Parts: sequence; C-alpha cells; structure tokens
Amino acid sequence: MTFHQIKRLFEFPKQSFFLFGPRGTGKSTLLKTRYPNALVIDLLLSDVRRRFTATPEHLLDVVRAQPNGQVIVIDEIQKVPELLSLVHVLIEEKKDWQFVLTGSSARKLKKQGVDLLGGRALKKILHPFMANELKNGFKLDDALINGLLPLCYNVEKPQTILSTYIDLYLDEEIKAEGVIRNIEPFIRFLEVMSFSHGSVLNVSNIARECAVKRTTVQNWISILEDLLISFQIPIFTKRAKRMLSAHPKFYFFDVGVYRAIRPRSILDSVSEIDGASLEGLVAQHLRAWIDYTEEPHKLYFWRTKSGLEVDFIVYGPLGFWAIEVKSSSVIHPADLQPLEHFLQDYPEAKAIFLYRGKEKLLKKNVLCLPCDEFLLQLHPNQLLIPI
Repeated sequence: MTFHQIKRLFEFPKQSFFLFGPRGTGKSTLLKTRYPNALVIDLLLSDVRRRFTATPEHLLDVVRAQPNGQVIVIDEIQKVPELLSLVHVLIEEKKDWQFVLTGSSARKLKKQGVDLLGGRALKKILHPFMANELKNGFKLDDALINGLLPLCYNVEKPQTILSTYIDLYLDEEIKAEGVIRNIEPFIRFLEVMSFSHGSVLNVSNIARECAVKRTTVQNWISILEDLLISFQIPIFTKRAKRMLSAHPKFYFFDVGVYRAIRPRSILDSVSEIDGASLEGLVAQHLRAWIDYTEEPHKLYFWRTKSGLEVDFIVYGPLGFWAIEVKSSSVIHPADLQPLEHFLQDYPEAKAIFLYRGKEKLLKKNVLCLPCDEFLLQLHPNQLLIPI
C-alpha cells in the first residue's frame, strides 16, 4: 500500500481551519486529495513568499477573484503571518470561502496572534500515522526504529531521511528564522534532550549538561514545542490523595525522530532505548487519538513522591484510563503495582498494561494487552479498549 492510498483518520471541518503538524506528516498530500480544486498559495515557494511578504494586501485581490464557496489553502502560513489579519477580513465578507491555513511552526503565529481570527477558524492537528491507518502495513518492530512519519513510510533508507529531516529543521526553522544565533550549543541541547524522552523533566540537570543557563534551556524547550517536534505531559492531580511529583514528562513527537537524535554507543543499554521508544510510540498514538476525537480529552501521567508512576492517564467524556507500558514479553507482579495503587485512589478508572507479549490477560483488575494489538485497534471517537 502506497502513502497516497492510506486513508487518514483525520476528520475535515466544514468551516475554515488551521491545520498544524510537523513537517513530513502529510499535510499537503492530505489537502490535495481532499480539495483537488482548491486555490493553493504555497508560502514555501520563495517567489510566492516574497510577493506576499512585500504586499500582503495582494491576498485580497486574489481571493476576491474566486467564486463563492471556493477553498483557499495557504500553505505554511507562519512564513507570512501578516496574512492572518487579511484572512480575517475575507472571512467577514461571508462569501462562503473556506480557508485552510497550514503550519509546521506556531512560533511566529504566537507573536502575531492566531486569535486574530476570533474563533472563526478551528485549530486541527495532523499527527504521524496511527497503526489503525496502516492496518497490515503496521509492524511494531519497524515503527520502534523508524517511527511513523509518512515522509519515511515505505522508503529504502528511512534512517537517512530522518537524519536529513533533523538537519532541515535546524537549517530552515532554526537558522533561517534567526531563532538561535549560535546553532552548535542548540545541537548539543537536542542530544541531551533525547535522554529525557519519556522522562520527567529536570531543567537544572539539562542546563548543567549543556553548560548553559536554566532560563536558556527553558527557552529552547519552548522553541521545540513551538516547532511542534516535542510535547510535555502534565501530572494528574485530580482528587489527589498522595504527595505527587510536580514536573512534566517530555517526549519527541515521533519515535523515529527521537531515535535519529539520540546518540548511541556500545555502552548504551538497548533495553533503555527500546523502552523509551515503546513508551513514546504509545504517547504519540494517544495524542493522535485525543486530537482526532470529537469530545475533549486530556493526557496526563501519575507519579508520587515515593516513586510510584503510571505512564499515561487519559481522562475525558469517553472514559478514564490508566496505562502502563513495558518493553517486556513477560509480566512480573511488580510491573502491575503502580496501576494497583492508582486503582486504590481512583477505583473508577480502568487499568491497562501494555507489553511485548502475545497474550491478553486479566490480572487483579488490570487488563494486560499486547502493545501492537492495542495500537492497531485504537480508533478516534471510540473507547480506548472495547468493553
């Protein structure tokens, strides 16, 4: 099955919307398939970007020449954020034009204010592939190494593409935009952050490793999030009965990107890298499920001061789930203890233990599932696990 034949689980709004997502997630391909007759303004093209940067008002003339109901795609809107106020003007003219504004960075838009559109455009996010989209094309072992970026799907050398992908972000989103003056310390920071993938953030330790100020690390983490290549998960504190950790957990948005950034040597623990990869793969699927699901849900983790930790808590209208992930083919009693403690505090929750084994088991009110089976059945707007 080719990339173009894969049906994405993304639902298209009928009104104007922002479509955010890191590069390589397939935004342009998806929109070409859905809107083959759209007017496309591609701001990645240097001549187009120059024209609209010099004269943003040119957008008014271009769009007003279109028939009522025309779809207008503005690709990489963050390249010329001044166009946002003009899109707002055009939407107010009520000609039933539908604007689709794509972006792979939220940094400039934060400064200009996406809220300029005053809620007239929804915010949607496109993620890497979900296992359910790939069906039989999903192979857990491959996904743990190469990730699920459409850019790297069914290609001969995905690792080479991933390495080039990181360089592209550094060149076009960091250097070119002047976000970081000296790129070398930032590259070192990226490598250090790869050791925090799936871990509780300790900004002071990261600053010490990078030999920079704590405030610099905080700013750089913010840049990673603005560029949509990382995210954080907060602690679950609702009705807390125990002393809890206060720091969030950090993840890169795709496990393949994490593996491409993570330095490796003969001293590295394979199980540690594989464990972080598996946890990250589950995290990116849960984020996609949440963003593609109509009703609002939140993703958390749970960690007590005494060290008990549950990797993920999903909380919302469809349910309340506690999920632990282990890169092991066997289940030890100690593996289930964090979930058992969580159920003591939150008996309403359903506990799920994901592992690399092949059997579906029920142990002490904890449903144990093969991780690949769980990911393959995960579908937006449906329960995380069938009742």
